[in-house]
Amino acid sequence: MRKQDFLPQPLTAAPFTFGAAVTAGVSLNRLRRKDMVNVGRGLYRPADWDFDLEDAARALSAASPGAWISHVTAARLRCQVLPPWLADSTELHLSKPRALPSVRRKGVIGHTVLAREDEIELVNGIRLSSRSRTWLDLARVLPLHDLVSMGDELIRIPRVDFEGRAEPYDTVAGLRILAARHPNLQGIVRVREALELMRVGADSAPETLLRLAIADAGLPEPALQVRLRARDARSPSADLGYRHRRLAIQYDGGHHLNDEQVLSDRRRDKAFESAGWTVLVFGKSDLADDFQSAVVEIKRALRNGWLDHAQASGFAG
Repeated sequence: MRKQDFLPQPLTAAPFTFGAAVTAGVSLNRLRRKDMVNVGRGLYRPADWDFDLEDAARALSAASPGAWISHVTAARLRCQVLPPWLADSTELHLSKPRALPSVRRKGVIGHTVLAREDEIELVNGIRLSSRSRTWLDLARVLPLHDLVSMGDELIRIPRVDFEGRAEPYDTVAGLRILAARHPNLQGIVRVREALELMRVGADSAPETLLRLAIADAGLPEPALQVRLRARDARSPSADLGYRHRRLAIQYDGGHHLNDEQVLSDRRRDKAFESAGWTVLVFGKSDLADDFQSAVVEIKRALRNGWLDHAQASGFAG
């Protein structure tokens, strides 16, 4: 086989830099053939390549010394919580410090930013903004409630058995310090608002959005991860709740639909009900209407709980 016809793996499967091609012994004539596409300065891809965000980001990172993948691209690569309209984004965001020329690549959204070295990480060969810095960068585009959801994910206490980590990605105090470093960042006012609304304990974005809907309706703020028996670590727990009103609130997402989880959820709810609690269970249809119907149910349950308490105390006729 002639040298100019040779194209080794992994160059046949994903985007690559000109430097990688030279290292692999690929000639410039070979790169000019119709089965190769020059996608920008020093970057190539196979013509039949099916877009893959991680592959594209890795090649872009390799071709951009001193820069890093950021914003929604970084969030997607780390599987951070994003609203539905960004969850499948194929945008490629690249950030550079002011000392480097502005990003001028077709199909790449460039940003010139101030960032400290500890706000950038190397993950699987890709220079990325840290999870917390990504959250900060997205403040300019995310609505407040979605920014709070993303922040709640950063500060939640993980379950070691399921996630292999014992510490949260960050803390509210740590995020405040990060925000204080960048007082002139676009979206910084929204960041400060989000920090006031964030709480440790939400296991999913819908749980955060439900809590915020409750607050927006003027209701008392519910506690998170409410155990039936407060001091028993093995006790069933509710996603949100009001212990003094014996009201447990659950959000059951898609993973609650398998048979084993359904049985577990039923046992959980029965335990609360047997102890005299009211249990409200919400799902995707409630999320779809921004929990407006759910809030009505919660209001009714809180009122009934107050009446029951008042009657038991002798204050209601």
